[in-house]
Amino acid sequence: MTKRLPGLPAGAWVLIADGEKALFLVNRGDEQDMNLDVLRKDEQDNPKAQDWAENRPGRFNDGPGVQRSAVDDTDWHELEKERFAKELSDRLYGYAHKGAFDALAIVASRVVLSELRNEMHKEVADRVILDVPKVLTNHPIEDIEAALSDALTDA
Repeated sequence: MTKRLPGLPAGAWVLIADGEKALFLVNRGDEQDMNLDVLRKDEQDNPKAQDWAENRPGRFNDGPGVQRSAVDDTDWHELEKERFAKELSDRLYGYAHKGAFDALAIVASRVVLSELRNEMHKEVADRVILDVPKVLTNHPIEDIEAALSDALTDA
């Protein structure tokens, strides 16, 4: 019995994502020699949390006394990250349903990875061979290949 070399299968897709950017890559190489190529790049405009803030935090009465408590503003920035992850999950389902990929590796920030796991359709989940909680969206392809290779070796 031959030992299987750890690697990314030829034709496998890789999703690199954070809350604002996603790169869809495909392995044009083979399991021994990964060669990632960009298929698609998605970005959303997500202002910083402080830019979403309207005013100072609201307040409400705690009861019959004069004490009042502050209420945090909704974190719109974080909600946009979750919405973006939901959109990515829907897009992955569409691609999987069309048979665009047989294997998928996901490298994403913890927030996005968690949301993707929650929203992922079974048809996509069955094709995930690796998921890595790491932010690599602004890294060159060579660094992504090296990090992915290390993660595949450790898996």
